[in-house]
Amino acid sequence: MKTKNKKNIKKIILVFILIIFIALIFVINKDKFILKDYINKRGTEEKKEVSDEVDKYARQRENMVEQRLKTRGINDDKVLDVMGKIERHKFVPSGLVNQAYDDNPLPIGYGQTISQPYIVALMTQSLQVDQDDRVLEIGTGSGYQAAVLAELVKEVYTIEIIEELADSAEERLNHLGYKNVKVKNADGYFGWEEHAPFDAVIVTAAANHIPPSLLQQLKDGGKLIIPLGSTLRFQTLTLVTKKGNESETEFITGVRFVPLTGKALE
Repeated sequence: MKTKNKKNIKKIILVFILIIFIALIFVINKDKFILKDYINKRGTEEKKEVSDEVDKYARQRENMVEQRLKTRGINDDKVLDVMGKIERHKFVPSGLVNQAYDDNPLPIGYGQTISQPYIVALMTQSLQVDQDDRVLEIGTGSGYQAAVLAELVKEVYTIEIIEELADSAEERLNHLGYKNVKVKNADGYFGWEEHAPFDAVIVTAAANHIPPSLLQQLKDGGKLIIPLGSTLRFQTLTLVTKKGNESETEFITGVRFVPLTGKALE
């Protein structure tokens, strides 16, 4: 009788252990399901937040292209595509992000500005660059114009006289993956002779004359664009096409740029 009771007790203990084991498995699986569900929901929310942000700026870029570029004569499809692709809000100070796609120049510090989208598109379109071209830019600023050109040409060489801007632009462009852009802190008046000749030269600051070195470093048949005139008031956006020892000049439109500093002011 005692032996039978012992067997019954063992069975009860085994059944009890089995019940506990099954309950533990259920609890663990339930916790995993809850955790997985939480992670999935959180991941969906985070993706939605990112998606909303991307969509927000994508719509602003689309509006910029449709309303501020196409309606004003920017008709080069490659330029329009690039302007609609590049995230201009990453090239302006954080406090001005909400104004990034307005058609206005914005301050970037040190008395400098990032040009309005229309002017960036107009200058780029006027150069008529090709994918195998090498372009020299004078006045890097925040790096936005260099990024636009980098999407269209083989190599961009850009010079910025203000060291802090040159350093931040170089870091920004590298971070955004523009490996075909080289940044130099120097006086752009003298160009970048060791990488000359260039297929095109773009000057994003005003001067009352064209620096001779820039014309010398321009290939025959190449184009140079510069805001030319008074550095205190308005200038004329001027396109120069090099033809041997001569040049052909076209006046595009009135503009207002900050002055080219350094040797140009002497």
